[in-house]
Amino acid sequence: MLAVSTANMPKSENLIFSPRDSLAGPALSGYSGSMPSSRSPSSPPAAPKASAFVPTALYGIVGWPLERTLSPLLHNTGFQALGLPAVYLGWKIPPEQLTAFADSARLLDVQGLSVTMPHKTALMPLLDSVSEQARLTGAVNTVCRDGDRLRGENTDVTGFLCPLAEFDAENTDVLLLGAGGAARAAAAGLALRRFRRVFVATPSDRSHISLAGDFGCVPLAWKNRHDIRAGIVVNSTPLGMRGELADETPYDFEKAARPRDSRTPTAYDMVYDPHETRFLRDARLAGWNRVSGLSMFLAQGAAQFRLWTGRKLPPQAEGAVRVRLCAAGKIPEECPEKRIESAG
Repeated sequence: MLAVSTANMPKSENLIFSPRDSLAGPALSGYSGSMPSSRSPSSPPAAPKASAFVPTALYGIVGWPLERTLSPLLHNTGFQALGLPAVYLGWKIPPEQLTAFADSARLLDVQGLSVTMPHKTALMPLLDSVSEQARLTGAVNTVCRDGDRLRGENTDVTGFLCPLAEFDAENTDVLLLGAGGAARAAAAGLALRRFRRVFVATPSDRSHISLAGDFGCVPLAWKNRHDIRAGIVVNSTPLGMRGELADETPYDFEKAARPRDSRTPTAYDMVYDPHETRFLRDARLAGWNRVSGLSMFLAQGAAQFRLWTGRKLPPQAEGAVRVRLCAAGKIPEECPEKRIESAG
């Protein structure tokens, strides 16, 4: 077991380790602070030691890169709120080290993993089994341990659908932009809810064809995407993500055809950092309702937590994420709980 001083255990810090930190070395000693130095007999006595936090279960997130993930904050807050002796770390693992990482996770008895870009598909053949939902989406975002076996799951589908629970699916057309792992989770969820028609388009006019066939979507030429009278437009591309793509968007709302009915259409961005991407900002200015990727992130994380612990993610966990984002100025200070922000 890992003895960890609570004095050195930040409750709201992201604990991220790069490839140079071995799982058995610095990565697992990240909570414990620096090693104590030797003391001469004449030195004053050391202060009493803080009570030790002893995690007996190890969890974490694997991705590349991994600088801005909020997952450690979300899950560690949940563990602490419930008094669970568990810790959740972050591992920055490049694609060429993924196989070695999977072997290390087995060796160290890691109980659960969150999986993010670019490993959601590549990790699948390294696992002992995958759920039907993960197989259908062609991606895993969650790994659970069953004894000495690792099982892949996909909670992105659950997370994606959560903000859409009140929609009249049978009378709503959807336009899905993108064809990667996030798009497959969205397509699987839309098919599960039986939305009337789902159109899918990508800039390459090629990569979406197989996705359309797998999930019964209507393939669409990229140049025709604004002609669809969609009630929901979903951005599953990385356009708008913080960094080089922050000022990019896959959709021009000024060119968008209005839905067939009188309902205000909804723009759904699967990117959660920044909270308001250019896609969502343009949607707001055009009078659309908006769903940010933060809603999906919180819902898929709650589903992961339940898979690992059998417990509901406590509200303190979501609260900690919102406080962090508010403090950073990334979401409005009132931190609205509503998953769909209205045009008004």
